[in-house]
Amino acid sequence: MLIDSHCHLNYKGLVEDQQAVLARAREAGVTGFLNISTRQREWADIIGLAERENDVWASVGIHPHEADAHADLGEGALIEAAAHPRVIAIGETGLDYYYDHSDRATQQALFRTHIAVSRETALPLIVHTRDAEADTAAIIAEEMEKGAFPALIHCFTASAGFARQMIDLGLMISLSGIVTFKNAKELQEVAAEVPEDRLLVETDSPFLAPVPHRGKTCEPAFVADTTWFVAGLRGVSEDQLREATTRNFFRLFSKAAA
Repeated sequence: MLIDSHCHLNYKGLVEDQQAVLARAREAGVTGFLNISTRQREWADIIGLAERENDVWASVGIHPHEADAHADLGEGALIEAAAHPRVIAIGETGLDYYYDHSDRATQQALFRTHIAVSRETALPLIVHTRDAEADTAAIIAEEMEKGAFPALIHCFTASAGFARQMIDLGLMISLSGIVTFKNAKELQEVAAEVPEDRLLVETDSPFLAPVPHRGKTCEPAFVADTTWFVAGLRGVSEDQLREATTRNFFRLFSKAAA
């Protein structure tokens, strides 16, 4: 078994040939897909795909790039959408100071809204963070003190220190194809050290195709290449890592297991 814990099946590059994309992934041994939303207008389509495909699940959330356009989104809209049986996660949400497409204060406020919904629904929070380690860590730590919530850092590219902070706070770490890049030495060191029970793999497709697919549109099938590479970094068999990350996925996303 192997799960792509973060993909965008409704994005340009995949949506035009969605059935073939899913078929290629299944042929590569991928047995589950978490299809991620980034803006409210996507929710219906993303949930619709999960209704049609029994190995696809959905998330509901607002990417930090979209925070300004959703500044008035309340907890109620997220909680209502999250009640759907195929919705197993909240997000992706978080902070992105690299592009600053949305006001930072608005990003932070919406991030806290998502956290409150994760706590209320017990659905895991999918966290995006880029060039915002300090504020991300501070908000997660503050909010954990108000009441624990399940969460992961998706497409992890941050420092080893940040990884340790997140693990200490109970979060999981998800690795994308970036870990296979030649210039990702620090990330590769982190990938080798993350505790086995805290590790997930993803594609973030259609972005970030791993070696040996650089330059191509990324597909969920390529999560197999990332898993093979990370297994080598950790000195374990690919089968062991597939089993561990699948087990971790269903432990974190318990609604999918149910």
